[in-house]
Amino acid sequence: MSNEQIVNEVKRRRTFAIISHPDAGKTTLTEKLLLFSGAIQIAGSVKARKASRHATSDWMEIEKQRGISVASSVMQMEYRDCVINLLDTPGHQDFSEDTYRVLTAVDAALMVIDAANGVEPQTRRLLQVCRARNTPILTFVNKMDREVQEPLALMDEIERELGMGVVPFTWPVGMGKLFGGVLDLRKQQMRVFSSGEDRLSREGRDDDEIIEGLANPVLEARFGSAYEQAGGEVELVQEAAPPFDEAEFLAGRQTPMFFGSAINNFGVREVLDALVDLAPPPGPKAAIQRTVEPVEPKFSGVVFKIQANMDPAHRDRIAFLRVASGRFERGMRLKVARSGKELRPNTVVTFMSQRRELLDEAFAGDIIGIPNHGVLQLGDTLTEGEALQFTGLPFFAPEMFRSVEVADPLKTKQLRAGLTQLGEEGAIQVFRPVAGSVLLLGAVGQLQFEVVAHRLEHEYGVKARIQPARYNVARWVTCDDAKELQRFIDGNAHRVALDAVDAPCVLLEFAGELRAMQDNWPKIHFHALREHAGLVFQKQLEG
Repeated sequence: MSNEQIVNEVKRRRTFAIISHPDAGKTTLTEKLLLFSGAIQIAGSVKARKASRHATSDWMEIEKQRGISVASSVMQMEYRDCVINLLDTPGHQDFSEDTYRVLTAVDAALMVIDAANGVEPQTRRLLQVCRARNTPILTFVNKMDREVQEPLALMDEIERELGMGVVPFTWPVGMGKLFGGVLDLRKQQMRVFSSGEDRLSREGRDDDEIIEGLANPVLEARFGSAYEQAGGEVELVQEAAPPFDEAEFLAGRQTPMFFGSAINNFGVREVLDALVDLAPPPGPKAAIQRTVEPVEPKFSGVVFKIQANMDPAHRDRIAFLRVASGRFERGMRLKVARSGKELRPNTVVTFMSQRRELLDEAFAGDIIGIPNHGVLQLGDTLTEGEALQFTGLPFFAPEMFRSVEVADPLKTKQLRAGLTQLGEEGAIQVFRPVAGSVLLLGAVGQLQFEVVAHRLEHEYGVKARIQPARYNVARWVTCDDAKELQRFIDGNAHRVALDAVDAPCVLLEFAGELRAMQDNWPKIHFHALREHAGLVFQKQLEG
């Protein structure tokens, strides 16, 4: 394939994540974006989770039981000659690590805000990650068919709480029972609201009524005071707010805002069009050695997620890889930079959540799945031979700890196998004490432990006893002097453990102990964040 063809394919890609606080309607919006793109014909029922239909992006048994997303899922679709890679992330803060890692694999984010609740805590945390990476953000204010906050108050809250300029692209006429639709400020027309279904018309289009012209007298006649109020608000916003600035948007300092109701299929088309029109194609990616451009002819990619047992019948493990450059071809020779091992993947897949299709080629921005049996780890870089290690994949020091033992001693082997796989995929952090045999689990939130216990039982056939541990503080440790590091580990063996990639970590009960340890071991570096390869493998790569 010529370089010009690669450039054209890269230009077609849009890769973004949907982020929000729990229950803002993120998974519902994901369904409707798939529906409008023609990727699915009928959306999963998000109202009646106990029914036979579930959201396309929720595939784990525990997700279907609880009605929440606990794992990030990946979906690819085509719309307006663009290839869109959509990543639906868990909204619950207990799974924020998975979400943070997913955000390293996207070029833009779609933020969903509940119009009744406004900016919520998890939204702030996720936005901090996006802002740190200068990720462009589009905002969808959801649930306008309910009694919600005034749009001007929501706009002010977003600007104040998130520290970014807001530019409305649509504006609501009324709310709740009086919600009449949205004014499209770019196309100078109104899309009239009607309660939607899970299907579109046979032609694959929405059948909403469109009224041309924002000053059309028909609007005032039909919508009365709600239209008058909306018109006054639009006039105020356009005078006070700066115009849309593409450079500010791409730098993550300005966000286009849209209003709608995802459950009713309303306002979704405008969001999908804006993603194609505004979201950037894949950009350069930083490696330790150099910056990699997406249009380079040689293939490279990074594993940002591992998922075990997507197909429980086959006990499989899928490595989700973001293509960073070049063209991937099925069966091509690839090198794992960390281990030097060679792969020739022939069963690489693309996703519609749990549904998979074999793929023959992929380009920068695409997310592909490589089935493997422990060869690939989170953060691994794959190339055609060049020694590269991409940076930026974070692992955070756990804030909660539990010890884990098997209820049936005969299943000790299954317990260790299950925890090893769940630890490698990042669902939980698993620590093996240097001195002692009881495994320790580390997590950001309590729900992670519940999910691990559920998955151990239902995916690995192991009932585990998960009990509180005495630790409250964890720090990864490194040292420029290998002998000094070993002396530290030997002298603190009773509170040092190894994680999934054998990186040493010291576990403590109190923050005061950490301060004392830092004073007593001045040559040892203590890290609250471990970036894959940054701490463990960098010197090996450079050597």
